[in-house]
Amino acid sequence: MPKVVRGGGRERTFSSFRIAAMNHSPEVLPLLLVDSETPVRTGHSVWEHLKTHGHPWQKPVGTRDDQAFLMVQVMETWFLADRNRLKEFFGSRFAEGPLQPWPDLEAVPKPLVLKALEDATAHCGTKYGKGRVSFDLLARIDPALVEDACPHARALLDRLRET
Repeated sequence: MPKVVRGGGRERTFSSFRIAAMNHSPEVLPLLLVDSETPVRTGHSVWEHLKTHGHPWQKPVGTRDDQAFLMVQVMETWFLADRNRLKEFFGSRFAEGPLQPWPDLEAVPKPLVLKALEDATAHCGTKYGKGRVSFDLLARIDPALVEDACPHARALLDRLRET
């Protein structure tokens, strides 16, 4: 089973990955998973995207292309793939209206995803927020629904199934 280590922010996550990649044992394969923050250009690899968006990250020496993965455009995009889990998690006051029937979830801009979740949970006992709520929800969503809706998630899950 993979061991998940939350990074605590993009820069810290990348730094932890870089250190793990330099110091890993043969039975451990460090993987990087971060938000893309923006759309990923067609034909761009994960490392090309990370090199050209936000803080330019170079692929650490000795790592492979299949060690970096993106949540496009943000982790919260994955939540939109499992609307039933959102309704269960936030309860009867969850307002599904702000969540549009987006045909391509990975094309929905980060600010729109976050605003939709904020509006959908505005009247709930638990409101959407980064941190404990987001990671609790992440643990509950159906990976098969995310995989069907988000090609970059499928790439990660395919890689994990190979391990």
